[in-house]
Amino acid sequence: MLKSARKKEKDPEGRMPLSEHLRELRNRLLKSVLAICVVTIVAMFYYMDIAKFLMQPVLDSVGCGGVSLSDLSQKGGDGHDCAYFTVNGLLSPFTIMLKVSFTTGLVVATPVWLYQLWAFLAPGLHRNEKKYGLFFVGLGVPLFVGGAYFAYMILPTSAKVLIGFTPEGANNLLPLDDFLDLLARMVVVFGLAFELPLLLILLNFTGILTGRRMLGWWRAMIMGITVFGAVATPSTDPIGMFALAGPVVVLYFGAVAVALVNDRRKARRRAADPDFGLSDDEASELDLTPEAIGAPGAAPELTDGDDSGNARRNGYDDIT
Repeated sequence: MLKSARKKEKDPEGRMPLSEHLRELRNRLLKSVLAICVVTIVAMFYYMDIAKFLMQPVLDSVGCGGVSLSDLSQKGGDGHDCAYFTVNGLLSPFTIMLKVSFTTGLVVATPVWLYQLWAFLAPGLHRNEKKYGLFFVGLGVPLFVGGAYFAYMILPTSAKVLIGFTPEGANNLLPLDDFLDLLARMVVVFGLAFELPLLLILLNFTGILTGRRMLGWWRAMIMGITVFGAVATPSTDPIGMFALAGPVVVLYFGAVAVALVNDRRKARRRAADPDFGLSDDEASELDLTPEAIGAPGAAPELTDGDDSGNARRNGYDDIT
């Protein structure tokens, strides 16, 4: 069932009917989901350790420690507002286990589903563009994991700021399942946002975007990234918004720098070799400048002494 649709009929240009494309998409999705499910099942056996790992930074930041829940002042050991994690309902522990395991599976299986995404898109590219597949997966995985880890690290600071708005005498009870939902959304949003520079670099390496054009978009990109950070950050606090927008802006300018260097390298190679950058199915530039009349190879002109019958050979007026 997971046999690739392209093995049935190989087309050097990667062309397939729509039904084959849909079958290929189904196979890639099934392989990605299967990898996530396998890691999720393995993570279930280490659920307690993973849950403690996810909760510990927030507990260190806003946890009440040994303070009793009956103390309405709700002050931690350092005198600041604090909070308790709670589990509501009989089925909540089982639901929490599934959420923790699935989040782990999504992050750990990143190399698999990123490769499947590239494998589905690669046949539509030229041969000289397919060589960037290893670069896509090799750089995409640490970027996604880095974004996920960054979300994990800033969440305690966001929690401390938000808990600070608690009115005097109120208790802070944090449902654990809501916290895990928030953490999972932040991991996915930050991980995907950190893939933006990789996408821009790939568009530049394949000749779709130039570094100069990317640099010309810097005002719109900063505004767009900031708005995206405000909308996409699940915690809806300014700290999370700027924590997402800041690194993505830095990565964007890093991608622009790489694109500019690559454009200069291509310009030098193209000056030395006019055919540089052409794929196997692309033709070199041809000189289509028309030659002047009377150039070598043109038909000889008839003179008064020439026999028009002899000049017209095999039914043609020219030398051909």
